[in-house]
Amino acid sequence: MTLALIVAGFGAHEADRPAAAADGPRSAVAAGAGLRDVMFVGNNWAGTASIVDAHTHKVLKRGVDLIPDKDQELADIRSDPVDLAYYLFIQQGPGEGHDQYVDDMFTTKDGRYLAVSRPSFADVVWIDIAKAVAGEPDAIVREQQMDGQRTDHMGLSPSGNRLLVSDSTSRQVVEFSMVEQTTPSGRTITVGDRLRSFESGETPHENNYSADGSRIFHASIGKVYTPGDETGLGPIKIGPVHDELKGDRWFEIVRTSDFDVARRWDMGKELAEAGHPDMSSAVRPMAIAPGERFIYFQVSYFHGIVEFDTTAKDLNGTVDYSTGTEPEPRTGAVRRVIPLPNRVPDMPLEQYVNDSAHHGLSIDEAGSTLCAAGTMDDYVALVDRSSTRRKIFDLASTGHDYAKPYWTTQGPGDTCWVSLSGSDAVAVIDFRTKQELAFLPVGDHPQRVRLGVVPRAVVATW
Repeated sequence: MTLALIVAGFGAHEADRPAAAADGPRSAVAAGAGLRDVMFVGNNWAGTASIVDAHTHKVLKRGVDLIPDKDQELADIRSDPVDLAYYLFIQQGPGEGHDQYVDDMFTTKDGRYLAVSRPSFADVVWIDIAKAVAGEPDAIVREQQMDGQRTDHMGLSPSGNRLLVSDSTSRQVVEFSMVEQTTPSGRTITVGDRLRSFESGETPHENNYSADGSRIFHASIGKVYTPGDETGLGPIKIGPVHDELKGDRWFEIVRTSDFDVARRWDMGKELAEAGHPDMSSAVRPMAIAPGERFIYFQVSYFHGIVEFDTTAKDLNGTVDYSTGTEPEPRTGAVRRVIPLPNRVPDMPLEQYVNDSAHHGLSIDEAGSTLCAAGTMDDYVALVDRSSTRRKIFDLASTGHDYAKPYWTTQGPGDTCWVSLSGSDAVAVIDFRTKQELAFLPVGDHPQRVRLGVVPRAVVATW
C-alpha cells in the first residue's frame, strides 16, 4: 500500500509537535488545498457512515458500508466459543440487543482512509473512503485485531500521525500509525502499524490529546455492563461492594514521549474529598478548557458536569488512596459540580444506558460554553462556564426529537455537533447564537461524530 503523503523525521515514540484541535484533524484550510471538511457520522447499529459537509451541513452520502467483511467476521466469531460468547455479551449488554459495528472513526490527514473501531468485531480497520462510497467489497485496506474482545473510543493526535484505540477488555490503550513514514533510524512505518500501548483501568474509554500532543487525557469507566449500580440499600452504604463490582475507574494523564502515567486519580474519591460523597469514579466524556488546567467531565449516573482543576493543591494534603501502583497525586481537586435537569428521577439506575446519565461533552473555541448531551433526559444543554446558566435544546424548544443524545464535539464555525442516537439524526448548534442550525436524518443509532477530510476530487464523483 502506498500513500500520497509520506512524512519523515518522526520516530514512533516521539511526541507529536504540531498544535491543532485536541479531538480531531485540522481543517482542510490548514491541511492544504484539495481537501474538503466533512462530518463523519458513525451509525453504530447499522454499520454505516453518513458524510456531511462540515460547513453547509448538506448530507453528501448516507449508508456507506463500514462492515463489507461482515459475513466473514461473523463466520470467524461463530467458529470460536470464546469469541462467540463475548460477541453475544456485547450485543445484549452494551449494544442494548444490537450489534455494535461502528464506535469511533477518524480520517487520515490526506483524506484517503477512514480508521474505524468496531466493538462487536474487536478490531480497528482502515477503509479506503472512495472504495467504500462506491460499494466496492475490498474497501478495507488494513485490519488490526485487539488483544481483548472489544474496541471502543479512539483519539487522534494533533498532527494526525497517531491513533489511540481503547482495548476495552484488556485494560490498555493501543497506539497505531495513521501515516506512512520513515524514522531517523531508517525504520518504515505504514498506516495501521501497531506501535505502543499504555496501562488503563477497567474498560478503557475516552482519549484526548493535549493541544501540543505531548500529553494524553484518558479515563476508564469500569464494568458498566454489570448490575450493582446503587451505592446504598436505603440508609445502608454499600460503596465498597459497588467499587468491587465495577472495578478500577481511573482518570490519568499520560506522557506521549514514553507512555508513562504522569498522574492518576480516582474521581469518586476526589469528589468525596470535595464534599460530594457517593458519586461515581467513572469519568465519561470530557472537555478540556483552553490552557488545559481545567477539565470538565461527566461521571456515571450524574445528570450534570464536574469541574476539575489539575493544578490545584490536593484538598486535604494527604495521600488517601492509590490507583494501581500510583499514589494519589499531590495536585488536582474538584472545584465545582454543576447539576443539570434530571428528567427521569424515578428511573432505576440499572436502566441507564451503560451507566450513563449524560454521555457527550465539548467546549467552544473561547472556552466559555460547554455543550452537554443529556442522554437519559433527551436534551442537549449549552452551559455558560462562568455563571452555569443553561439553554436546553429538546423537542419542545426546537420541534425536533432529541432522543438519547450520545455525543457532542466542536465543529467548524464554533458549532456543537450532536449525535441523537434515539432519533437517528444529528444536530448542529451554534455556540455563539445558541440556535439550532441543522437537524439531519442519518442512519441507525448514530454514535460518534467526528471532523474529517476527504479529497475534493473524490467528492466530485459522488
